[in-house]
Amino acid sequence: MADGSQRDRVIAECLAKQGSVEDYPFGDEVAVFKVAGRMFALVPLGSPPASISLKCDPDLAVDLRGRYAAITAGYHLNKRHWNTIILDGSVPEEELLELIDHSYDLVVTRLTKAQRDELLP
Repeated sequence: MADGSQRDRVIAECLAKQGSVEDYPFGDEVAVFKVAGRMFALVPLGSPPASISLKCDPDLAVDLRGRYAAITAGYHLNKRHWNTIILDGSVPEEELLELIDHSYDLVVTRLTKAQRDELLP
C-alpha cells in the first residue's frame, strides 16, 4: 500500500474510534487524535515518509522495535510509552490496525469510570 493511502487509512481508523476527536494542537502539519482529551495517535501530514505515533505498552514497544525496522521509539514523545511507525508497508496492515486499537485501549483504560461510562454506550 502506498504511504499516502495508508496514511488516509490510519486516519480513518483513528477517527472511527468511539469518542475520537481530531485536533491540531501542534499546528496544521500534525493531526492528533484524542479520546476524552487524551492523545492516542499523532499523524504528521507533511511530505513522505508517512508515519503514525501510537501509545504502546513499554514491553510490547521494545519487542516491536526489535521486529520491525519501521518501528522506532516515539519521535518527540516519551520513548518508553510511544512508538513511531513509518508507513512503508513493512508492518502488516492487520498488525498496524491492532496497534491503533492497543493505543486507544491504553488511553480509555486510564480514564475515570465516569469518563468511560460517558464514552462507551
